[in-house]
Amino acid sequence: MSEIIEHAKQFFEACETGKGWEVCKIYCHPDATFSAQANAIADIDTLDAYTEWMKNLLTPIPDGHYELKSFSEDSERQCVTAFAVFHGTQTGPGGPGEPTGKTIAADYVYAMQFESGLIKHMTKIWHDSISLEQLGWL
Repeated sequence: MSEIIEHAKQFFEACETGKGWEVCKIYCHPDATFSAQANAIADIDTLDAYTEWMKNLLTPIPDGHYELKSFSEDSERQCVTAFAVFHGTQTGPGGPGEPTGKTIAADYVYAMQFESGLIKHMTKIWHDSISLEQLGWL
């Protein structure tokens, strides 16, 4: 197994379980960038901020967890992709109002671009409005 796919797996697990930047940063360049074409996270442009957003998401959705569908490496382009489904129920405080008790099953993909063995940039592909509707937040 290559170094970048191993780092990507460790980063993915830490990010998706709400470990935040303190744990995730060892797999990333300190100035790693982030992008997504999703309104809910449109203002986030660093991987640091995104990992903290994921950590905070587990407050309103404390049972949040992922179901990994695919993990692959394009060694020529130094890119690793992860396709997963995020599941959970809003039972905790946070979000736009009181807990809704509604569940989410959101498909998403991370495309992690590596440089010198560390993540330099990550793009999240996610249809946020479907997720927000499922939770009753829209």
